[in-house]
Amino acid sequence: MANSEVLDRLYQVVLDRRKADPDKSYIAKRLQQGTAKIAQKVGEEAVETVIAAMRKDKKEIIGESADLLFHWLLLLADAGIHPKDVMDELERREGMSGLDEKANRKLKMEG
Repeated sequence: MANSEVLDRLYQVVLDRRKADPDKSYIAKRLQQGTAKIAQKVGEEAVETVIAAMRKDKKEIIGESADLLFHWLLLLADAGIHPKDVMDELERREGMSGLDEKANRKLKMEG
């Protein structure tokens, strides 16, 4: 089974639990709290991942990365974006220099 399937399955769980009782579902509770709270949680998990990386604690990096990806999926669901859309964007950028990609984004923003 491909690892990307795990994200797809988890994303489907997120979608399925949107309408669940917030008192019984962490996902429903977070989604009910709104975009700002979800984004804040993504930020918190990102910081915790960075702290784990600075400690060079591989087990903690893995755990915090899983938390980060989970909350990232909540953020996507809240925005109505499917993980495939992000994967498609990564695929589009594949083989492109990061500096070139960044320059292209800047030109699009200016144009």
